[in-house]
Amino acid sequence: MDNKTTLIQKIASNAIVAAIYVTLTVISTPFAYGDIQIRIAEAMVLLCFFRRDFVIGVTLGCLLANVNSTLGPWDVLIGTAATLVSSLLIAYASPSLLIAVLYPVAANGFVVAAELNWLLELPFWWCVLTVSIGELIAVSLGYGFFMFLRYRYKGFFTAIHANRHLDFVW
Repeated sequence: MDNKTTLIQKIASNAIVAAIYVTLTVISTPFAYGDIQIRIAEAMVLLCFFRRDFVIGVTLGCLLANVNSTLGPWDVLIGTAATLVSSLLIAYASPSLLIAVLYPVAANGFVVAAELNWLLELPFWWCVLTVSIGELIAVSLGYGFFMFLRYRYKGFFTAIHANRHLDFVW
């Protein structure tokens, strides 16, 4: 494959990731925003463990999903930044998929809590707790999903053109 074809495939696959992220967020809107939230789409940040360029698709999906947020443009900026940071940490600093789960829990837990505290004057530590728990639920579902795929449908990683950590266990 030439570089142009590879670039087109990366753009297309990142667009698909972004579209799935937005769709999952929209269909779970009652649970995707606020101080008590479980944004199931956040499970997709773990894709960055397998392909670093998925940082783009996940971040773009989060940005587009946050356009629907009741917090307005601040959530587009701040919430998306939290997902970007956690995606970059997963892509470039995570030695294992299990450790990768911790980055979005911490990043979203503290950043989104600070945003909710600042904009809605909600108690900071309450928001850290509730957002972190919701994020832990979402990325744990993603972790379970990828572990299931690892042992049952190894062709999935070929289909997404995963190029890293194909031998992951934990």
